[in-house]
Amino acid sequence: MTNASIPAPAAGAGVAVLDGQAVHDSLPLGTLLRYFDGTPQPPARFTRKMRAWKNRNSTGRLIEKSPPSAIGSSRYPASFVLHEGTYTSDGTPIIVMRCHYFVTTDLNFEILELPQPGMVRVLTRWNGKDELQHLASDMAAAEIWAERHRYSNLVLEPVEDGEAPAQFGRAA
Repeated sequence: MTNASIPAPAAGAGVAVLDGQAVHDSLPLGTLLRYFDGTPQPPARFTRKMRAWKNRNSTGRLIEKSPPSAIGSSRYPASFVLHEGTYTSDGTPIIVMRCHYFVTTDLNFEILELPQPGMVRVLTRWNGKDELQHLASDMAAAEIWAERHRYSNLVLEPVEDGEAPAQFGRAA
């Protein structure tokens, strides 16, 4: 998944702009998000500026949420991970692009797509934490995907009706 152009919300769609804390606290795994810093996109001829801008203005799917943690005397706020894309060669993943954010990030987020009822999250569970590996259209597709991609601690979790936060609606 490459982000040559970042989808903008439809005019007059009334899209809610969220901060990192709202993403962590209220959105289900599998939500597709647009994140941005509010700066205008530079002209394409400025390749370095464009690369830097794309690092803070792109899209990703919410695949993991972590509670606040402490290591020694250092304390870290809650965090979440967005999957931006997987680059493959002959069907073999070569590079997996993931961005980790603390809830204190200065970026803004918009919901592009929420998981729909009937879809199935393919999760791995480890140390009490869920990580989304795949979002399938239905249980049969999830089972086929799970057979082809062997993971330990795999869990198939159907998306239930009413999971989407009411204030954001079903889809943005």
